Amino acid sequence: MSLTPSASETESIVGAGAAETALENGLLQKVAGGDLGQPLEELYRRYERRLYNLGLKTFANTGLAEELVQETFLRVWRAADRFDPQRGSAGAFIFGIARNIAIDLFRRPSSRVVEELPTNRSVDDRVDQLIDGFTVQQALKTLSPVHREVVEAVYGRGERAVEVAERLGIPAATVRTRSFHGLRALGEALHRLGYEPA
Repeated sequence: MSLTPSASETESIVGAGAAETALENGLLQKVAGGDLGQPLEELYRRYERRLYNLGLKTFANTGLAEELVQETFLRVWRAADRFDPQRGSAGAFIFGIARNIAIDLFRRPSSRVVEELPTNRSVDDRVDQLIDGFTVQQALKTLSPVHREVVEAVYGRGERAVEVAERLGIPAATVRTRSFHGLRALGEALHRLGYEPA
């Protein structure tokens, strides 16, 4: 019995994420084609909560978080014709717009509800860090539960493979195998989401 997943098993780890990405890309292309009904509503349903949470983490203010969501979708509607699925996913396109709006809102003097940023970090860095975190969370959701559990334990919490193996009651070699394939699938999911590490 092999502990290494086959190529088809590895593909199934990220297959659902690819289908979601394709669906969202299609929705945004319909908006670009002038269909402002169901496709735009569906994109709003899928991204409203994530954008709102980004706004809350950035501003610690519900009003500014709501403004970020509304302004993002207004600009998505206006700029949908510039979306190119060859350059990135609909999610990357939407979060790219949100990033620019968040920076603009944060620079607005009336938006500075929270403490000033340390002088060694720019507004762009803070927003980029938040968006990176959301992107990685979305990519992690595409992994199978067993792969996600190992990747989060080893790379998220810094646990050693033997510690994870003991806690889960599986061989350490299985933890390392799941870690390897989980990271590979995570990288593919991040690529589909348009994530480009700095």
